Amino acid sequence: MRRGCLLLLICSLLMMHPAGSGKVHAAPAVSVHAEAAALIDVKSGRILFSRQGDKPMRIASLTKIMTAIVAIEHGDLSDQVQVSRNAFGKEGSSIYLKLGEEMSLQHLLYGLMLRSGNDAATAIAEHVGQTQEGFVHLMNEKAKMLGMTGTSFKNPSGLDEEGHYSTAHDLAKLTAYALKNPVFQEIVRTKVKKVPNPNEPWDYSWTNKNKMLSLYEGADGVKTGYTKLAKRCLVSSATRGGQQLAVVTLNDPDDWLDHTRLLDYGFAHYPLLPLAEKGKPLGKEGFVAGAGFEYPAEQSEREQFTVETSLNDQRSVHYRLGEVGRATFKLAGQTIGSVPLVAEGSPRLQLKERSAFSFSESQRDSGWGQQWLDAVRRLAKLLFAGSL
Repeated sequence: MRRGCLLLLICSLLMMHPAGSGKVHAAPAVSVHAEAAALIDVKSGRILFSRQGDKPMRIASLTKIMTAIVAIEHGDLSDQVQVSRNAFGKEGSSIYLKLGEEMSLQHLLYGLMLRSGNDAATAIAEHVGQTQEGFVHLMNEKAKMLGMTGTSFKNPSGLDEEGHYSTAHDLAKLTAYALKNPVFQEIVRTKVKKVPNPNEPWDYSWTNKNKMLSLYEGADGVKTGYTKLAKRCLVSSATRGGQQLAVVTLNDPDDWLDHTRLLDYGFAHYPLLPLAEKGKPLGKEGFVAGAGFEYPAEQSEREQFTVETSLNDQRSVHYRLGEVGRATFKLAGQTIGSVPLVAEGSPRLQLKERSAFSFSESQRDSGWGQQWLDAVRRLAKLLFAGSL
């Protein structure tokens, strides 16, 4: 008897998620006040809602999401960063650093993300990139690597500047990427942070400006933003039942309400649907899934999933390492991810599970992406600081 065939797989999935009345309904429409908005499932990278998602707009301090992830990936968190004259007294929001003051890169990142310190952003950029220009170069290279085609950075803080812009879709993509980093995760979900103050007998105490952390159950990030030209901007995230969603709104006068509405919408209408379970039969007789696979889907889409299996050449490296084939999942004919096929009892089933999605995964798995960015960083130092 052949196990794991497509028909039985899809039927079993539908039985696990009954339609109730027998009717299959699409997700209802949802409205927001934002000029541009996007809702993304963090794990898969699927955009679940969009309003003018590709429109280039000013993004204010949402810029600091990129500043933080570039600093985390390229800097040493234990480094002591000295505040330069350029960083001291930087206009806009501030954590009020003193000229010549030293603070660890890790603590500066909390000041950057919780209090949106423009002085912290400048100090971080000058330290990690050698110059602010060198760091902005790294930001733009990272944007290219992530496929943020509607984005251009001119500074690390988000102060209004000609040619500094992004889109709701690009920021959603960036946020989904950044939230996979445990250091970034920990910083943006922190409500209050105390940091040693070398100038006074008391510690710095920074309260996160992101009110969603207190307003919404399961909220765990990410960043507020505002300038007179950009207006109110916000990225929030929340996790419920093992699913993490993120919302981006640009120029939204009622952002707290809109984020609550969009997160509720996403959790209610796009729950994660299990399409494969690690170690369970999938495809041809005797083969099992080498990893689990879930995908956010509304009820009306659940009959549109298909899975295709292919076998590796027995002489290939993949086969010799235990991957006998690949199961590729599609939704309405579009590829959404894949998992390895392995033999029952394969040692590969004991390995730590990696994402089934292609969302920048190949770059991280191979190490090539990090090597490439390290080379870009060295080039930036040479171009903007005059030395390697």
